[in-house]
Parts: sequence; structure tokens; C-alpha cells
Amino acid sequence: MSSLENNARQLLSEATLQWLQQQAGPGSAIEQVNALKGGVSSAVFRIKGSKHGETHEYVLRQFTDHEWLESEPDLAEHESVALNRAYEAGVPSPQWIAGDFTGEFCGIPSVLMTRLDGEVILRPLEMQGWLDGLAGALAGLHGADTTPMKWKYFSYNNISALQIPDWTNSPEAWGKIIKRVQGDVPAYMPRLIHRDYHPTNVLWENGKVSGIVDWVNCCYGPAGIDTGHCRVNLVQLYGVKTADAFLEAYLHSPGSTEEVTDCYWDMLSLTDFLWGPPEVYQGWIDLGFTGLNPQIISARIDEYAESLSARL
Repeated sequence: MSSLENNARQLLSEATLQWLQQQAGPGSAIEQVNALKGGVSSAVFRIKGSKHGETHEYVLRQFTDHEWLESEPDLAEHESVALNRAYEAGVPSPQWIAGDFTGEFCGIPSVLMTRLDGEVILRPLEMQGWLDGLAGALAGLHGADTTPMKWKYFSYNNISALQIPDWTNSPEAWGKIIKRVQGDVPAYMPRLIHRDYHPTNVLWENGKVSGIVDWVNCCYGPAGIDTGHCRVNLVQLYGVKTADAFLEAYLHSPGSTEEVTDCYWDMLSLTDFLWGPPEVYQGWIDLGFTGLNPQIISARIDEYAESLSARL
């Protein structure tokens, strides 16, 4: 057995390798398998193969979070439909190839897709240009003409049970935010949203966005959920001013919607982080972004909470 075969069998089950071979068809061969970093809720692999002398590269995602699968057993189907919808809409995204929705063939729910060129950039050389690209890609998604999905937006939190976090130094600001999100939901036009849009899910090549990845949470819902989620991530990475600059860039991008300016969406997205004390996202560490700690993130989130509450 070659070293390549040994490597592939260490990373993937025999059933998964057989399934991949079936998808590739006669005359194909798997040449390389690499585990990709950055994901925390599933295992993602880069697959390099050949067929009739031509080289192809793919990405395989396998859903390994059993708790997540128990609450959403259709994850593989969900991402498959989302990938097709995004690709058909002209959004830069991987193209769906195949899915084992129930794990019948691979032993675990799996999705196979094309691999996009590009890399995640978390330390841009020119911040404003980077924010313009990040915002423009999201606005393009929101402005795309798409057919509604069966997966609709819902809040991850029990909003009625939200409480001021015990770790905060800005309890008054948090109290105002919780009171607002427990109030009326602003009117919005449902559209295709990514639902997990942030810098580690965006690829860059030659200074431009080359793709948006990780579509498993995609659904039909309010655009403000995407901008709000991205802004909370930017606050933690760089601070409030950078998150505000992103929102400005989004509003000046084709396809954007003014609906996102209602601070309700930013506040609701911020409350998604009330599950416990702030931590450093492992995906950032895996991708080489260091220098953050829970104290820095807590202070930045509190500053953001104060800035949002001041808008009420």
C-alpha cells in the first residue's frame, strides 16, 4: 500500500473513499487527501484526484457534530440545496457535486463540492479595500434573484429568556439591548442569506473575493442577520470602528438593503453570544490569527453594546 493510500485511509473511512470513487467515475484516482483547518463543527478535506490525465480538486465536508445532527438531521441536504441555490444565483460559491444526506454510504452525512481558488485573509494589507470586498460580496448575495428555500430563518436563542451577562462591565447597555430584541421585529423582505457570514468564510485571490464557503446555515430570511453576524465578528477581531466601516461599505454596495440599518439586527446578532463568557474563536487560531484573549474580546463586545444601545 502506498504512502498516499495510507494517508487517505487515516483521514477517511474505507466507505467514504469508495463513495468518492463512485462519484468520480471510471478512470479516476484519488491522489491526495488533506484535512483543512478553520472549521469547528465538521471535518473538511481537500481532495486531489485525476481522471483521464486531468487533475481535479474537490472539498469534502463530513458532519461530525452529533448534537448538531440530532437537532438538524438534514444538514447535508441543507448545504447541498444551498450550494445549488447560491451557484445558480451567480454568487461566488463552490459547485455542488454529490451528497450522502443520511450517511448511508459514508457512515456519516457528507457533501462533496468543487474547490475554489483563494485563501482566507484575516490581516489585510489595506483594510478599507478588504472591507469593501467583504461587504460587496455580501450585498451581491442579498441582491441576487433567488427562489425561496424551505429553510427559513429562526433565532438560535430563546429571546424571552435572555438575561444580562454576568461577565459584562456594561450591564445598562446590555439591559437596553435585551429589552429591544424582546420587542417587535422590524419589517423586512425575506431573501437568500448566508447566516454565517464572517471573514473566515470568505476566500480572496489577487485582492478580490474569489468565493464564499460554508453554506450549511444558509436560509431565507432578513439581510440584517448577515450584516449583524459579520459585524460582531469584526468587533472581536478589530474593534467597533472596523465593524462600522463594514456597514458603511455594505450600504454603498450594489444589492444592499437599508433594512440592515435598524439596530435591532445588530443587537439580535450580538445576543447570539450570550451562551457564555467571550472566548477566542478556535477558527481564528487555526488560521494563524493570534494576539486575542477573552479580556480583549469582552472589552470590545462591551464597547459595541454601548454603541448600539446609544442608538436607541
